[in-house]
Amino acid sequence: MPNSSDSSAHSRRAFLRKTAIAAAGLTATPLLAETIKMPFANGDRDLVRYPQKRPMIRLTTRPPQLETPFAVFNEGVITPNDAFFVRYHLAGIPTSIDTDTFRVDIKGTVNNPLSLSLADLKKFDAKEVVAVLQCSGNSRGFVMPRVGGGQSGNGAMGNAKWKGVPLKTILAKAGLKADSKQVTFNGLDKPVVEKTPDFAKALDIDHATDGEVMIAYEMNGKELPVLNGFPVRLIVPGYYGTYWVKHVNDITVINDTLNNFWMNPAYRIPDNETASCDPGTAPKATVPINRYNVRSFLTSLQDGAQVKAGQTINLKGIAFDGGIGIREVVVSSNNGAWTQAKLGKDLGKYSFREWHAKWTPARPGNYTLRVRATNNSGQMQTEKPLWNPSGYMHNTIETTQIAVV
Repeated sequence: MPNSSDSSAHSRRAFLRKTAIAAAGLTATPLLAETIKMPFANGDRDLVRYPQKRPMIRLTTRPPQLETPFAVFNEGVITPNDAFFVRYHLAGIPTSIDTDTFRVDIKGTVNNPLSLSLADLKKFDAKEVVAVLQCSGNSRGFVMPRVGGGQSGNGAMGNAKWKGVPLKTILAKAGLKADSKQVTFNGLDKPVVEKTPDFAKALDIDHATDGEVMIAYEMNGKELPVLNGFPVRLIVPGYYGTYWVKHVNDITVINDTLNNFWMNPAYRIPDNETASCDPGTAPKATVPINRYNVRSFLTSLQDGAQVKAGQTINLKGIAFDGGIGIREVVVSSNNGAWTQAKLGKDLGKYSFREWHAKWTPARPGNYTLRVRATNNSGQMQTEKPLWNPSGYMHNTIETTQIAVV
């Protein structure tokens, strides 16, 4: 007769298989007969429900791309696991993961190749960090002229408390050879067409060993959701989500520079201070996309909201950047003077930072509320939208249209 721990492990594996297979089976079928209209051209979207997720905005089915409804960001600075956005590049997502046999292999230019189980990873000293994960193409639907790629609104981002083991610790145990130059990462998701390049990313060795990059096995105090990288994923605080490899099982140290499709030509930005070029043109030179720029949002009121004249409104929102930290947030109405907002609790330089401000509209009419953040280096959101061919790093000053009655 099996002992209780054996039965528990068996039940656990059965549950995971059932959950993962259910996720695969629902990729093309919305559970809610409901659509929403995003505030840009061709913005009709279905709301769908996947296992472990509340209703989400569907961009694509194969591979799944699910955007967080923007109202979620008013619930708090931590984005709930069941509302966290989903972005895959390859349609061959894992549908069965046995945590007893799962391994993360560390190989390449190392002295001691490793093959670590989930239990092995949890034996290392753990680290926690609150960090924003943002897709490179977040807000691409607002880019004009339009560019190719998933036309998302502002919901391809989220903020979570991640727990795991620093990559630096793992690489130290493996023993880096002197000529090591980059660390590459691959996961369990695979292409379904032979000619499609497998998704793999790389970090320079100094970045990979900075003590902040980690292999995470928990998200907001729970195991990772299946569609957010279970059982482990790469965490690269302050850097765009293309580097945050899901279901990571292969870490290879190389003495060269990875030059696959996903590093070059994909995920490149113009090599200039603003990462932009003239609309319709190609940049003269490019570099891999890297840290987030500065962003801020009003979350407590959405476009079309109605408020009463003479009533004081408590405005609330979020701001973040790539790890320098938010210094101030200011708001204005109808292009009037900027008023400084009060910053909320600091959960760390990579986290959303909540802000609050009061606004009293004096008379009825249509108002445009604007919000702008500045980080500790003086970088701020742009007055005019910047353009690049991939629609990356959109960070213009956000506006919200309000009716005062």
